[in-house]
Amino acid sequence: MKTNEERIHSLLSYLDSLSYIKPEEIPDIQLYMDQVTTFMDDHLKNTKRYPEDKVLTKTMINNYAKNNLLPPPVKKKYSKEHMLMLIFIYYFKNLLSFNDIEQLFKPILERHFAQDSGLSLEDIYREVFSLENSQMARLKEDVDAKFQAARATFQEAGDTAGEQEYLQLFAFICELSFDVYLKKQMIEALADQLRSEEPPAEKRKK
Repeated sequence: MKTNEERIHSLLSYLDSLSYIKPEEIPDIQLYMDQVTTFMDDHLKNTKRYPEDKVLTKTMINNYAKNNLLPPPVKKKYSKEHMLMLIFIYYFKNLLSFNDIEQLFKPILERHFAQDSGLSLEDIYREVFSLENSQMARLKEDVDAKFQAARATFQEAGDTAGEQEYLQLFAFICELSFDVYLKKQMIEALADQLRSEEPPAEKRKK
């Protein structure tokens, strides 16, 4: 059985293995559905929990279009902009409801999807993901700080059958979970603010 120190080192190494899809890796040609799912599965395979998991399926893509998260394809083909939106959706979908994702994406789709002037969707994608390196460094520092705080807990528990070790691990997991919970609450609050600021005519459309 791994020690908690071995677990944290494994987690930090796992974070080092994760990266985002660079825009230049996305084909500049339009793709059919099967090509889209294959591309996403190949490039995001390190994020899958189990090898048999699918990053993206035809049903998922159809549901995203049905729920106004993704513009429909043109003649059954998906552009580079469609691919960029699918990557954004991939990171949001396990955290927020479709309704909240739609709310957050709406200005992006209206102003920057398939637009000939101003910031392109690719420009926005590059800018957002340029924060990756600094964000990853801060995340690793925060994870290590949480781990060290958890190690200071349950000092009187003793270590019968690894009891103290497990309780400290449980405390660490709770810290991570509470962090995710609070951040999710903040994102939902921002989505609600944006929704409340919409003109009445826009609200009636929903």
